Amino acid sequence: MGKLPAIIGTLPMMIVAIGVFVIGIAFTVVLSFTNTKFFLINIDFVGMRQYDILWSTPRWLQSVANIWLYGFGHIGLCVVLGFLLAVAMDQRIRGEDAFRTIFLYPFALSAVITGLVWQLMLDPIWGLQAYVRSLGFADFTFAPLANGSTALYGMIIASTWNGVGVTMAILLAGLRGVDEEIWKAAKIDGIPTWRTYVSIVIPMMRGATATALVLLVVNTVRTFDIVIAMTGGGPGISTQMPATYVIDSINARNVAQGTAGATVMLLPIAALILLQAFFRWRAARIKARAA
Repeated sequence: MGKLPAIIGTLPMMIVAIGVFVIGIAFTVVLSFTNTKFFLINIDFVGMRQYDILWSTPRWLQSVANIWLYGFGHIGLCVVLGFLLAVAMDQRIRGEDAFRTIFLYPFALSAVITGLVWQLMLDPIWGLQAYVRSLGFADFTFAPLANGSTALYGMIIASTWNGVGVTMAILLAGLRGVDEEIWKAAKIDGIPTWRTYVSIVIPMMRGATATALVLLVVNTVRTFDIVIAMTGGGPGISTQMPATYVIDSINARNVAQGTAGATVMLLPIAALILLQAFFRWRAARIKARAA
């Protein structure tokens, strides 16, 4: 009798999860094998034709190349800088709560606000370049968004500013979960601090690191708002992303092509989640055998 209220209480959430996520994803995948232009109008199944078109479209190929570069830059910087900040915060510095709030603040902002702020900061007329030149450095040049070959790096700077704080918070939680006795034993054995981090602490933070990586990968794959706010996908198609291709295809009433792109975007996230689930199952199995 005690379980019934809990089941009833979670029923709306279960319905939403199944209806919105599971059925929505299945619906998207099915539409990607059709030639529909506007959802349920004139549906004919055409097999893999939409995927053939997708992978022969220069704009899609450019967006895939862009997201790989953007992803490696964004995720790499967030993890490295987030870990370094977490290590600094783990030293029980004075004013830790204030610093943690400051570092987490950018994550509370929407991607649109982040993009607009950094668009202004990187603007050659109003931004950092103009300010430095006003100090007397007339030859100073720093306007990455104005050049197609550097615009993506400007986006990486903005997205890293937005995501490094939450990465720091996740990794800091992992650091705080390491037993103090391990640090004491390492000091007694004369192990250098950097070696303790590399050989002992970081491997013990697998759970926190995996959580941070999943969050960063998901945010990378669905990158859209910051592109629209900062560059609109330009100059040219130099900062196009898969998500912008999908949205533009749907807006152009080519739903089948858009859902094909969305299905491809789903694959790396699904693979990462399944890989994480496999490692957790494997660890639980090894633990059960040892017991």
